[in-house]
Amino acid sequence: MRVPTQIPLTLPHAPQYGRDEFIVGDSNAAALRLLESWPDGSSPLAVLSGPPGAGKTHLVHIWAGRTGAGILAADDLAPNLSGPAPAAVLAVEDFRPGSIPDGPLFHLINGVVEQGGALLLTSRHPAEDWRAELPDLRSRLRMATPVTIGAPDEELLRKALVKLFADRQLVVEKTVIDYLLLRMERSLASAVALVEALDREALAAGRAITRPMASRILAEEQGWEAFSDRQ
Repeated sequence: MRVPTQIPLTLPHAPQYGRDEFIVGDSNAAALRLLESWPDGSSPLAVLSGPPGAGKTHLVHIWAGRTGAGILAADDLAPNLSGPAPAAVLAVEDFRPGSIPDGPLFHLINGVVEQGGALLLTSRHPAEDWRAELPDLRSRLRMATPVTIGAPDEELLRKALVKLFADRQLVVEKTVIDYLLLRMERSLASAVALVEALDREALAAGRAITRPMASRILAEEQGWEAFSDRQ
């Protein structure tokens, strides 16, 4: 007899970027401490760098919640570079070196500084690797406060998976979490995607999340060959 399959409703599960939702580990503790105190007594410019999926966006939101900063994607920054700085306290996310000419970027930094504000730029690359050609911009970047976040280690990813499953009221065996940790991409973004996919699959199948289910979802989400349940 075939077990009927439920059709899961696609309900929004907005990411939670509050301080209480931030999971602290060796890779991000120093960055969190610095941003929770910055810019007090520091340069008005900071560059938060780290690999994709390391949690830069969450840190930006924590800082913005504390300082009242506006948040702008780097791709949306160009229309705001010809006039005054869009905000006295501003975070610009996912800045790519070379994507904005040196002059307008220098103008933006100066605009924020002149207002007595603070500017936080996030990037996959530290400021020292940006290779700006404008001497004044290089000088500004050298004075920037560096904030570095590393790729999450296994313990941080474990805490993240446990919390993400708990947020969705899913009970998952430790063996399944161990299985995911051994094979998943090492990023918080991957953890979020896997939990979302497993939640949909479990709801559609009307059963608990199992290791074979985790193997199949890993293969679908990350393009890997599914591991057999004997592994």
